[in-house]
Amino acid sequence: MGASIEVLFACVLGPSVIGAAVLGLIGDRRHAAEINIAASLLTLLGAALLTARVIGAGPASFFGEQFFVDPLNVFLIALTAFVGFTTALFSRPYLRTEVERGKLDGGRMRLYHSMFQAFMAAMLTALATNNLGILWVSMEAATLATVLLVSLYRTPESIEAAWKYFILCGVGIAQALFGVILLYFAAERVLGAEGSGALLWTHLDAIKDQLEPTVLSIAFVFLLVGYGTKVGFAPLHNWLPDAHAEGPTPVSAVLSGLLLNVALYAVLRCKTLVDGALETDFAGNLMMGFGLFTVLVGAFSLARQKDIKRLFGYSSIEHMGLIGFAFGMGGPAASFAGLLHMTVHSLVKSGIFFAVGHAVQKVGSAQIDDIRGLLRASPLLGWSLMLGALAILGMPPFGVFASEFLILTTAMREHAWAVPILLVALGVAFAAGLAKVQGMAQGDAVPVLPGVKPASLPVFVHLGLALLLGLWIPPELAAWYHAAAQLLG
Repeated sequence: MGASIEVLFACVLGPSVIGAAVLGLIGDRRHAAEINIAASLLTLLGAALLTARVIGAGPASFFGEQFFVDPLNVFLIALTAFVGFTTALFSRPYLRTEVERGKLDGGRMRLYHSMFQAFMAAMLTALATNNLGILWVSMEAATLATVLLVSLYRTPESIEAAWKYFILCGVGIAQALFGVILLYFAAERVLGAEGSGALLWTHLDAIKDQLEPTVLSIAFVFLLVGYGTKVGFAPLHNWLPDAHAEGPTPVSAVLSGLLLNVALYAVLRCKTLVDGALETDFAGNLMMGFGLFTVLVGAFSLARQKDIKRLFGYSSIEHMGLIGFAFGMGGPAASFAGLLHMTVHSLVKSGIFFAVGHAVQKVGSAQIDDIRGLLRASPLLGWSLMLGALAILGMPPFGVFASEFLILTTAMREHAWAVPILLVALGVAFAAGLAKVQGMAQGDAVPVLPGVKPASLPVFVHLGLALLLGLWIPPELAAWYHAAAQLLG
């Protein structure tokens, strides 16, 4: 017999919790970056073992049913652990350059390393918990950890961005709390004496057809607004570009690659309950509406950006809107497309931020007009940025093209009225994004600062995986996506 599910989950969560505590004490020491990488690697190995167990033995509850894993959340656990590990690899050379240039000191390095692992622990807890109350607490803990990371440089701009992030997401998470309370109210009326389990998702899922539809409708509105703030749905998105622009680049990578996915996961779990209670398209229509509006806002904002990190922050908003629209359509085909797009967006966008971070260090500025001729000044860095941009803009044969094609073809069959809106938004985003990146990659090279050695391996690993998913999805991964899509209805 293999290890129990409790032991396997401890192997996933334990390294992050222990790593946060240890790095809180010694995170400014010489080998702190290596400890951060080791903790992230152990988390990734634990996630691989947990994934293999769920694929082989099916869903399982543990720790008194407070935690639960199935094909949907274990897929996101594996993706979160992988991006966390590659971001830790990227952080090592990036932060050492920042220290050498006097932008960070020992105390802030200790804060970064400990809060990075605390953020990972909060994300993994949010994904694995069966208790909607613990899910809410974990999302709040992730907010607090990333607020400290966004303000790491202690400049007036970074502190302002951190406060903006804290206030907007704090208001949003308060809305989500009210939605959770309404869910408990509806469930307790049905479960009665078993009310202690009224916040367990598996219990709610079993009785969703008995829940009061009106209460569930109101609850979902609050939950969508609350968690949608963290997803970056417009008009609740204003924190996201500032947080990306002013925080360290590794933080931008995990915000776009991880936090947005986990917040959307919380919405999807709640949507499943509402769909079962109402037996209408109420929740899906709301998500499609928010998704389309978000795609338009993100796409039309790209052309006005002058900061490279804000540029890709708005790109994340656009893509999360597209993913939200896909899940709003519902059905196995649209859910499959949404899951694939979540995967390739996380891989490509975090890889792009790795390249962007080193480009900013090379040039000494994040202003797009100051970044020119990267293909000549640093060919490896220039190609990584150019290929990453082409991938995220939907050029074939990268995986983003495949997932966008699936979303569009599904919309043609089920919601043809939305296709022109999506095509206009994607066209505008492609034209604006390509114009910005082409200028940065080509032309005469600008003077670059010495001492920056780009960590290109994480970038090309991410882009290579996105290319693979555009050309061929392994049968095992396709079966995994299908199983997760079926869970979403």
